[in-house]
Amino acid sequence: MSLKVFDLQCESGHVFEGWFGSLENYESQQAGGLLSCPVCGSHKVDKKLSAPRVNTGAKPEGEAGKGAQRAVPVAAPAGAQMARLQAEIMRQLRQMVRSTENVGDRFAAEARRMHAGETEERAIRGTATQQERASLAEEGITVMPIPDFLDDDRLQ
Repeated sequence: MSLKVFDLQCESGHVFEGWFGSLENYESQQAGGLLSCPVCGSHKVDKKLSAPRVNTGAKPEGEAGKGAQRAVPVAAPAGAQMARLQAEIMRQLRQMVRSTENVGDRFAAEARRMHAGETEERAIRGTATQQERASLAEEGITVMPIPDFLDDDRLQ
């Protein structure tokens, strides 16, 4: 059985994935009010427009012939299981963000200081412009944007 993965969004703007056995399965859960946002619990959830995944990369070594497909493990949790799983993932992501030091708009400067060994390495978060993020990347400093809904400091 193949699963349909849809990008969903609640009325508050939280975006998350939903895995369904079919489009009809999604539609019946939607009609029955069974879908809920793992972030805020809202039941007003809509399917976003999404593009299918197109794999244009090289085939893994040893894969023979055109169109050959490699089997990968999959799971199809029930609706309630999926909601609990998504909520737990969101809880853990929020906890990870909370465990970082918020350096605010000093983010780029502090990241550079850590990279240069001028200060201790630690997990930090803050704000940076697109230009600052590009400059950090050019310097070999990896940063990762975090969505606003994961950063409790931004919600206050």
